[in-house]
Amino acid sequence: MAKKKVSAKRHAAAGDPVRIGIIGGSGLYRMAGLERAREVRVKTPYGDPSDALVVGNLDGKRVAFLARHARGHRFLPSEINYRANIHAMKQIGVERIISVSAVGSLQEDLKPLEFLIPDQFYDKTYRRISTFFGDGVVAHVGFDKPVCAELTGVVGEACDRAKVTVHRSGTYVCMEGPQFSTLAEAHVHRQLRFEVIGMTNVNEAKLAREAEICYATVAMVTDYDAWREGHDAVTIEEIVAVLHQNAENACKVVKAAVASMPTDRTCACASAAKFAVLTQPDAIPAAAKERLKLLYGKYLGW
Repeated sequence: MAKKKVSAKRHAAAGDPVRIGIIGGSGLYRMAGLERAREVRVKTPYGDPSDALVVGNLDGKRVAFLARHARGHRFLPSEINYRANIHAMKQIGVERIISVSAVGSLQEDLKPLEFLIPDQFYDKTYRRISTFFGDGVVAHVGFDKPVCAELTGVVGEACDRAKVTVHRSGTYVCMEGPQFSTLAEAHVHRQLRFEVIGMTNVNEAKLAREAEICYATVAMVTDYDAWREGHDAVTIEEIVAVLHQNAENACKVVKAAVASMPTDRTCACASAAKFAVLTQPDAIPAAAKERLKLLYGKYLGW
């Protein structure tokens, strides 16, 4: 049965609260178990999101699912419109985002088919816009602790209930891609004691913080990158084979996390940008005010 398609405006008018967002990465292009699903097309000041948001019921709660690379896997990590993706989630009321991402392991004890819930990121990207600010507006948000501790706790416990081996802390180094690491790069990343490597999540985490959305990553280990002695160079065939099993496990974890998600937020994410804007309000261009109204109008009197 085809999903019903509606606009974001009609969705908002229907009064359906959607507080939980799910972003699916490589291998996860749809959310299993989503009931009464409908596509919501969202227009943002930053262009189009990767795909329509698929809104439905998961374990009795309303959620919005977005395929990061679009259904059919059409966008490179560097081509994803991260700003539009996060802004679209904000527009429909999302307060928490669980982001699922395929990663390579940089440590012996992080095996393929295991999950990591990173508590730190290291950004090596250079071709992406990872802020809503600029173009006449100067602002800064704290990012020393880049994920929501409350949300990562919920996700970690969900892994236990889904019987998926999980590691509850570690650093996700985010590279530009689309090529995988050279052997030299892999060894440097290990010397720096990073746990996993991926190509997408740090940009989402930065924008989610600016948008005052709680954010957590489910990093699904697919391979040992290029470093492991006796481990052949990473091949796409090997990764795809593991992706399917990881995606099935990720759906179980996300469902368990949604089921146990507390209604109210007690973390600091909800006010992360309260004092962020440094530009004098009367110096902010009208176009910037319109663009940023949803995110910061409550603080600047717009």
